[in-house]
Amino acid sequence: MKAIILAAGRGSRMKDMTDDRPKCLVELHGKSLLQRQLDALRQAGIGDIAIVTGYKRELLADSGLTEFHNPRWSETNMVSSLACAQAWLQASPCIVSYSDIFYETDAVASLMASNAPLAVTFDPHWQALWEKRFGDPLLDAETFRLNGDGTVAEIGNKPESIAEVQGQYMGLLRFTPESWAEVMRIRTVLTSAECDRMHMTGTLQRLIEAKRIPVTAIPYEKSWGEVDSIEDLKAYV
Repeated sequence: MKAIILAAGRGSRMKDMTDDRPKCLVELHGKSLLQRQLDALRQAGIGDIAIVTGYKRELLADSGLTEFHNPRWSETNMVSSLACAQAWLQASPCIVSYSDIFYETDAVASLMASNAPLAVTFDPHWQALWEKRFGDPLLDAETFRLNGDGTVAEIGNKPESIAEVQGQYMGLLRFTPESWAEVMRIRTVLTSAECDRMHMTGTLQRLIEAKRIPVTAIPYEKSWGEVDSIEDLKAYV
């Protein structure tokens, strides 16, 4: 199995910490987020790893990874960056990881073990971490509701209550050629501007509504985190 790390964006909410480097090179307790991801992926047995670059791509040139470059990184959202790696996505199952998260090998292994056409990891005990990061967890939370069979019923909308958030989507998922083809089918009916704006949870919600490919949810209860701001670096001890 292969893995793709999405590292095209700047991460402007990190302020001056990303003035001279892409967000994935920000360090958490002395180790970059990128290195943490690579460690988890390689320990799970994944050797073929690609990175989608954009902002300050030259700083990732010696990473030893296959590069897919998004020259329009500042004008497009995450799914357009992922589409730059379409050759891999069409050929075989791929783990896809946001570049501003960290996780343990078990998170990767659980996705590799899944037979679902599309699977996402989620944290069922998300609330304590979000309270630590934001005070009021609903300030940054998105809906994440499950069906009885463990597939996702709703993702990415603004919740009105904690009850609408049954877990936190982590930004770590697994596409197969079948599910990626469905993403591309959806994109073909959108305008170029709509495609540029597509983010990942919005795309997952479109897949759910199309009812052609289920989105399987895999619970993950070990250490992980998202680094979206300078304050986040202090939240993980």
